Amino acid sequence: MLALHGTGVGHGIAIGRARIISRPAPEISRYTVGADAVEAELERLAAGIRQARDSLVDLKSGYDGPLPAEVAGLLEAHVTMLEDPMLLDEPSKLVREQHINAESALSRFGRKLEMMFSRMQDPYLSSKSIDVAQVVERVIGALMDDGDELVDQLGGTDDGEVIVAADLTPADTIRLKKHRLTGFVTSLGGPISHTAILARSMKIPAIVGLHAAIRYLRTGDLLILDGKRGIILANPDESSLAAYQRRREKIIRRRQALDTLRDAESVTLDGRAVSLMSNVEFPEEVDQSVAQNADGVGLYRTEFLFMNRSEMPDEEEQYTVYRDILERSRRPVNIRTLDIGADKQVEGARSEDGRAINPALGMRAIRLCLHDLALFKPQLRAIYRASVHGDARLLVPMLSTMDELDQLYSLIREVKEELSGQGEAFNPDLPVGGMIEVPAAAISADIFARKLDFLSIGTNDLIQYTLAIDRVDDEVNYLYDPVHPSILRLVKGVIEAGRAAGVPVLMCGEMAGNPTYTRILLALGLRSFSMDPSSLLEVRQRVRMSDVGHLESALPRILAATEPDEIRSLVQDLNR
Repeated sequence: MLALHGTGVGHGIAIGRARIISRPAPEISRYTVGADAVEAELERLAAGIRQARDSLVDLKSGYDGPLPAEVAGLLEAHVTMLEDPMLLDEPSKLVREQHINAESALSRFGRKLEMMFSRMQDPYLSSKSIDVAQVVERVIGALMDDGDELVDQLGGTDDGEVIVAADLTPADTIRLKKHRLTGFVTSLGGPISHTAILARSMKIPAIVGLHAAIRYLRTGDLLILDGKRGIILANPDESSLAAYQRRREKIIRRRQALDTLRDAESVTLDGRAVSLMSNVEFPEEVDQSVAQNADGVGLYRTEFLFMNRSEMPDEEEQYTVYRDILERSRRPVNIRTLDIGADKQVEGARSEDGRAINPALGMRAIRLCLHDLALFKPQLRAIYRASVHGDARLLVPMLSTMDELDQLYSLIREVKEELSGQGEAFNPDLPVGGMIEVPAAAISADIFARKLDFLSIGTNDLIQYTLAIDRVDDEVNYLYDPVHPSILRLVKGVIEAGRAAGVPVLMCGEMAGNPTYTRILLALGLRSFSMDPSSLLEVRQRVRMSDVGHLESALPRILAATEPDEIRSLVQDLNR
């Protein structure tokens, strides 16, 4: 019996035979295109992009039943890239000017775009480099008429197999689901990778980042995949197999029980009401939020409107999308303003080759927005105009100084005066909240609470900045610890600052959607959580089985502990 360890992302247990899926990188031929053949080459490029787009649209429309919102959203992101004129225009320019073939031009452009995104320190934005690579690969496959190698390899797949691959695209996952796979393992990826998102949304047990998977596993091996613990057992003994079969049946029964909680109230055993909201990126994801009876959208990311396009969205386009989100939700929606780094960093933050020395600490989020009002002002106008169509709130990311807040309020006053003068309808009392994701803001939360209508703790960045780690870097990922003493104390301080000022406090990071941390957060005083829609029912169940008074009595011992292993053990004790 062989045991391998990775990162469990799709909770549950899968038992089945391994099927190794490989997709070698296409061997791109590079050749010179004669002047008389340039136009034909440009048409070939355009036809390849159309073919790639149409294949994704057909895949989406041909799915048996409704696609999970996150899957539909990721597929839509790929379709949007394929429809962006930049994907055709930039490679076309290379074909015209350098007389190179379409595959070569597209590959060169794709590498440039991938590099731009991969340099971004924000994990969410950095992950967009994967989208670019997958879209470019799809178009190159169409140009080279490679067919669909994944479909060819799945020709003899049996129901209930565990797929083992280097990585999977959203389209791959849909095809695999049709073949009734029982789980999958990838060599690449992390807890916030696309593969992880897909696994959670489709409720497929999965392990990512298991670098040795393809090296040690073979097609036909009997595998036990423990998605919660991130463990693969290959060719297990009879006693291990029997034990995991019993655990799998127990998990299936528990999931069936979760479905009964869709309309249940999120109230603890001792009567404390808890708000459970959802994090969304695409309008389609709001529908899943509503279906899970979320209390609203705690974090609506607006970045997708600005990504992978040659021109920024104008006010009208943004207004239309924000209005759609609000009308779909029919409950509170926290619209977060743009959280992205600048394409051109300020001179003092550049390295010699013109790149930001550290984009995560440079011109991004509210810093960029206040620096570039031509980018920010249309977004504010669009949000205020959309605010009459639902219960909208404005959420500002990465606040670190009161000066930023003063500049923001000055700009908001200007926007409101303009809209009033133009006769535009808007909510003049739109609540304004701030993301607490920089240690300086967490330590100064009492000051920010005096000037904001609500606070939102972004644990992903807060943990990363506080512990000085890059959580997408495998070499230091082991240091990423949501229950590190510093994190628990910062979270407690922010919650207490909000309570003292009479200001609601929300948490919208990954920590909020992990049931492992629900009870420690309740003990710290958190009463409003926002998470991936697929996590809502499990967290609701944990809330309904919790006694806050009992949890609070255990808190002093946890906060007094100093050793990470001891703290984790005490947090686990809360869940027993």
